[in-house]
Amino acid sequence: MSAPIVHGGGITAAAAAFGGRPEDWLDLSTGINPCPVALPDIPARAWHRLPDRHLVDEARRAARDHYGSGKILPLPVPGTQSVIQLLPRLVEAGRLVGVTAERVDVTDNGVAVTDDRIAVTDDRIAVTDNRVAVVTPTYGEYARAFTSAGFTVDAVDNVAAIGIEHRLAVVVNPNNPDGLAWPTETLIALHDRMKAAGGLLVVDEAFGDTDPALSLASRAPQLSNLIIFRSFGKFFGLAGLRLGFAIARGDILARFENWLGPWAVSGPALSIAGSLLRSDVSAIRSRINERCTGLHAVLKGAGLRMAGGTALFTLVADARAGDIYMHLCRHHILVRKFGYAPNWLRFGLTPDPAADRRLGEALQRFER
Repeated sequence: MSAPIVHGGGITAAAAAFGGRPEDWLDLSTGINPCPVALPDIPARAWHRLPDRHLVDEARRAARDHYGSGKILPLPVPGTQSVIQLLPRLVEAGRLVGVTAERVDVTDNGVAVTDDRIAVTDDRIAVTDNRVAVVTPTYGEYARAFTSAGFTVDAVDNVAAIGIEHRLAVVVNPNNPDGLAWPTETLIALHDRMKAAGGLLVVDEAFGDTDPALSLASRAPQLSNLIIFRSFGKFFGLAGLRLGFAIARGDILARFENWLGPWAVSGPALSIAGSLLRSDVSAIRSRINERCTGLHAVLKGAGLRMAGGTALFTLVADARAGDIYMHLCRHHILVRKFGYAPNWLRFGLTPDPAADRRLGEALQRFER
């Protein structure tokens, strides 16, 4: 059995190791808005009844308008992890059913050859290998899902390294944990290369709400071999809902919906999403930017080098990262460390100026 993937969070385990009550710790280990929005009114029937179709449809329409995905109705999913696990299944289901490849010559027996790969017509595409590409470092779930399904996963550090041999490519934009952002035109060009080879491009926009200009959602209707994942809980500060959205063409979303089964997302989560996605989010964005400014001031005051990030988190590079991590834990402050990059620490946003001061005072006590 492979080792579990390390995530942010884990205050209970940290408190067990370093003492204190979990509720007294300052959790800066995640990239979640620390100032959750007020919950809208939730009709009693959303709790009492199974999620009726109208709740799903309303959430989809609200997400379409919020994300600007044109004619596409995004599919609500119970957290991004649930659909990540379905991606290998999507590739295996008739080898990307309905995915179009250009420059395919069909023979009498229904077999086509393009770029030294074999494609089968009648809505099925097969290839000579099982390779996918993931731009890394990033979320570990993508590589885990495909490796567990028997695929070869190529970890690449640049979209230019993604080739025609890859059946599917994953790009997180902006990326976690370094905040690297790829221009939309670069990703559109990558999509077109993938489409020409009969492959799919997955763009994970979990942190896209803080910088909408980076999103491909508005271009999705014209990008047939694109799948976009959006997170709901990070921006709104409601990660406990375990809610996300998938944006893609209809047949791909229909497969996801069929595989997830009925009532995949709870009625209360759908109701909340339908309300908040139609609300004015400018105050949320301003609050996040304010908290980001406060965090940066603390990190600069402590002499730490900021190596990247987004509005919801900041990556610090420091040779003493391991010692800083332990020091902060002893002060009951949890940040995110990385086994594959021992000089990195990721700091999430603090909820208020008092927490800024608490973090700053702890960092000032670190023996340099």
